[in-house]
Formats: sequence, C-alpha cells, structure tokens
Amino acid sequence: MRRILSVLLALAAVVGVGGVSLAVWPIGEPPELAERTGDPQRGGYLARAGGCIACHSDPGSGRPALTGGAQFTTAFGTFVPPNLTTHPTAGIGAWTIDDFARAVRQGVAPDGSPYYPAFPYAFYGHLSDQDIADLWAAFRGVKAQEVTAGANDLTFPFNLRFGLKIWRAIYGGGPPTDPMDGRSETWNRGRWLVNGLGHCGACHTDRNLAGGRRADAYLAGSDDLPDRGKAPPIRPGDLREAGWTVSSLAFGLKSGAMPDGDTFGSGMGEVVRHGTAWLSQADREAIAAYLLDEDTAGDGG
Repeated sequence: MRRILSVLLALAAVVGVGGVSLAVWPIGEPPELAERTGDPQRGGYLARAGGCIACHSDPGSGRPALTGGAQFTTAFGTFVPPNLTTHPTAGIGAWTIDDFARAVRQGVAPDGSPYYPAFPYAFYGHLSDQDIADLWAAFRGVKAQEVTAGANDLTFPFNLRFGLKIWRAIYGGGPPTDPMDGRSETWNRGRWLVNGLGHCGACHTDRNLAGGRRADAYLAGSDDLPDRGKAPPIRPGDLREAGWTVSSLAFGLKSGAMPDGDTFGSGMGEVVRHGTAWLSQADREAIAAYLLDEDTAGDGG
C-alpha cells in the first residue's frame, strides 16, 4: 500500500504542475517505412520470439488467437492486451506500417498517446526497419476478428496517459542488444534475443516504486509479477545452481521440462507453448548460451 501511495502522490504532483505541457510533448520521430516490403514468414517467426501470441491471446476464453482480452492485474490496476487482428475497428486493420512501427519501437499509439509499459516496447526499440516490415507483413495476414478486447481499468492517476511521458524518459530504455567484440556469434545472437525481442527482463527483473526495472537487479528474478506471479533469477550462477546447462536449457525452452523433472509453471509454460517451442534449435541454444554466459552450445559443464 505504501508503494502505491508514494507513486500516487508523485503522479498527482505531475498532473497538477505540468499536465498541460506533458499532454502535447511529442514522442520520437515518425518512421517512414511505406516503401519497404516484408517477409510474412520471417515476421511470423519474430512474432513468436517476441511473445505476441502468448500475450495477445486468451485460450481459456475460447476467443480466437490474437484478439487480446487476457487480463493482467497489477498494483496499478488491470491491463488488457488489445486485438491485433486486421479488423478495422476492433483490431489494427486501419493502421499503416508507420503506425505499427511507432507502436512497436516507440510505444506510441496512432493518435500519438503513449502506451503503458505493460507493452514491452522498450525491448523492441532495437528492431530494424526490415524486422518491422516483416512483422507487419505477418500481421497483415491474420484474419480479421470483430472481437473487442476490453479496456484497461487503472486507478487514478495511472489512468492519465500523459504522465507516462515522464516515466518513459526515466525508465523507457531497453537493455543493450548490440553485438559485443570477442564473443561468439551464438552468444551475441542470444544477447539480441534475451535483451531485445524475447524481453526476458520484463518478467525476470524486479521493479522499483514507480514500476521501472531495477538496473542493478537485471534478470535477478521478481516476486511482483501480475496476478501475484513470480519469476526466478536467470543469471548464470543462479541457472547453474539450479542444474541448468546450455543443452538442458535449450531443451527446456522447447519442451518446458526442467532439470529436476518438473515442468515450467503457467507463465513460463505459456512462453514456451506459444513462443520458444517454435524457435529454431540454434536460437534456443543461443538464448541458453547467453544466459549461462557460455560461448559454445553444448553441455556447458
């Protein structure tokens, strides 16, 4: 309760002092991708790696995939992922590729308003123009579904989106994804997937009072996930202590099986079922090699 009260007071001050100027403060430069052609097959692969299907589907409800609707309850309120099908009103069928690029890489809606960081746009900021074009081509092939996902239900002042512009200026940057000299191609590919598209840090990193990721606790686990969920630490030492090797972790990302014979819980189980199980063996090994800080794919000791 103290955490919520502290943030409420801080954001209330923002509303009272600078609300008007924040409302008109622009975010980023508009992209220009209209002339770029995408590969829908590669885009579908990127969508799997990025967790789009897992987050924007609600299998238990009987709703079609990518129509959103699965609620995430947090200390700030309830978030509802939107419909990503090509329906012109219920989904993103009226968007342009530039609308899509701004949403994915900058976290900005077509009307210019900022998205809440429940949408992990900070991790997608590294995606290239071609990555975006491929993703767009894949989503353009999704059948339109006239299914309304529902609206977020957030407490005041979190329901005032312009306050997100200050939040993103402080916490909106994602972890580094650029290749590191002296590391293998496999390790660097894993870095790109883990720190970027796969957004592992979104769940496996604890948050501060304002909901920003704690840089000093990156991948050190979190006990404060939506719906009272928990995510274990996935730093190299923690993974080795839990019995993981590169080969067993790569297999776990395909099967959901853990070294002790158990299986991943519901949250990570969904990630595997809708995401990592669809990746290539090489990419699963790359993720495992990076997380365990191993430059070769194998038993890892």
